[in-house]
Amino acid sequence: MIAPYEYAQINLATSQGSPSTIHAHNTLLQRYFARYLLQRAITQFKWTMPAAWIRAHADRYLLFVLYAWGPAAIFNTDRYGVIPQGCTLSGYNVFYQPRRAVVANPLINGAREMEIGKTCTVLSLSPDWCSPIDKIEYYADLMALTMEAAAVNVVNSKLGYVFAASGKSAAETFKKMFDQLNAGNPAAAVDKSLFDEEGNPLWTTFTQNLRENYIAGDLLNTLRSIERQFDTDFGIPNANTEKRERLISAEVESNSQEVRTLGSLWLDNLQKDLELARDMFGYSETELNVKWRKYGDTDILIAGGDTYEPR
Repeated sequence: MIAPYEYAQINLATSQGSPSTIHAHNTLLQRYFARYLLQRAITQFKWTMPAAWIRAHADRYLLFVLYAWGPAAIFNTDRYGVIPQGCTLSGYNVFYQPRRAVVANPLINGAREMEIGKTCTVLSLSPDWCSPIDKIEYYADLMALTMEAAAVNVVNSKLGYVFAASGKSAAETFKKMFDQLNAGNPAAAVDKSLFDEEGNPLWTTFTQNLRENYIAGDLLNTLRSIERQFDTDFGIPNANTEKRERLISAEVESNSQEVRTLGSLWLDNLQKDLELARDMFGYSETELNVKWRKYGDTDILIAGGDTYEPR
């Protein structure tokens, strides 16, 4: 297609991803929730990484690659030593698994193609080598739409007034009076022309059933429910408070097992990949490892057991 694009061309290109006029994706509100959920997802596991990676901020880089990009190759370089890098995959073996990892970084002599299992190992959360960014974006879309509806409902639930003005001057007087009262002033001086001959005010409320139209509280509960479902999908412990009454221990246990389902798959995959990396590059489990994060743990460990304080 040649620019400028018309609606027909834009709709053809985006209709499969955004099939309606409700566009939550790529809005600032959706970006806000996507960033929040991405950082929340990263807290799922507790990592132990080499001190050299921590000093170079490679720990931050690796986590965002795994959760927002996909596979990350670990390999040895002449200049930087053993490092992780986001990569693309190519080729396939007899099991239709990728054979090579390709890293493109101008500081590592451009593109570098390596044989997986021989000159590099590859980390990935999912067995399909993809990141969970699609799930993060999905929940961010839901939360953005819910919060937008709540904000609109709060605005629409304000008490509205209709003023009957005889002219532009009277209309401006009404506006100033309303502005003063809406700003919190306890009183406002007005001209007697704002009343009719019998002293009745020349305005009326637009609606009086505000409580019936107010659903922002329900929408905020929906927002919390979406976040709890996100936590459950990503293996983050949550209170399972959807059932607020008569919650029995068996239901709590059921929720605990549900929380572990997808996270256990990712953790098993990472631990297998890290074991291959330790064998290839001589790291010990105290230098390079990952496990479930216990409640209250907020730090990443440096090799040797020292606590790495977040910067």
